[in-house]
Amino acid sequence: MAYRTRVFVDFWNFQLQWNSLREDDSRCDWPRMPAVLLERAEQVLSRAGVREPLQLEEARVYASYDADPRSATDARLRDWLANFLDRQPGFRVFAKERVRRSRAVKCRNCGVVFTDCPNCHQPLRGSQEKGVDTAIVTDLLSLAWEAAYDVAILVSSDADMVPCVQRIQEKGLKVVNAAWRGRGNALARACWASFYIEDVADGLVRQED
Repeated sequence: MAYRTRVFVDFWNFQLQWNSLREDDSRCDWPRMPAVLLERAEQVLSRAGVREPLQLEEARVYASYDADPRSATDARLRDWLANFLDRQPGFRVFAKERVRRSRAVKCRNCGVVFTDCPNCHQPLRGSQEKGVDTAIVTDLLSLAWEAAYDVAILVSSDADMVPCVQRIQEKGLKVVNAAWRGRGNALARACWASFYIEDVADGLVRQED
C-alpha cells in the first residue's frame, strides 16, 4: 500500500538558497518539485528498508510578501503565487503579508538614536516575516493528528521545527527533510530520513521555451 505523502515547503528558505547557489541563473520549475522530491524520498526510504511507494496527497507552499504598493517585485510575487502556483494540480499556497515595524538605529560612534532617515526624513522601518514558520508547524501537527498523511517531506532548514518533528514521529509517522547542504543539520538529524536538495537540483531546473 502506498504511503500518503504531503510536502511542506518553506518558500523563502528554499528560494533564497537556490538564488545564491545556482550560478547559471537557472529558474526552479516549481510544478515539477513534488514529483522530484517524492522520487528522491522513495530512494532514501528504500535504502532504510521501506519499500512502499509514496503517493502525493498535496504540496503546501508557505510564503511571505511585502504589501508595499511601491514594490513591483513583491506585486509580481503575489500574482505568481496566487494566479500560477496555487492553480497547479496538487498545490496549495499560503501567502502571508510581512508586517512593517518602525525601528531605531543607534550610531555606535556618538550614541545618537535615529528613528527617521537623516537624508529623506522618512521613518526607518524593517520587514518582519509574519508567521510562516508557525503556519508550517501548525499544519504539520494538525494534519498529523487528523491522520491526513503517513509521510511528510519538509523542505526547510529551520531548527525551530525540531520539537514539532519529534512529536509527529512519536505517533509513528515519518518526516523526511530536504535541505541545502551545510544548513539545517539539527532538523535533518531529528527527521526519520533526509537528503540534500543539491542532489535533485538539476531535475528542478526549468526548461526555457
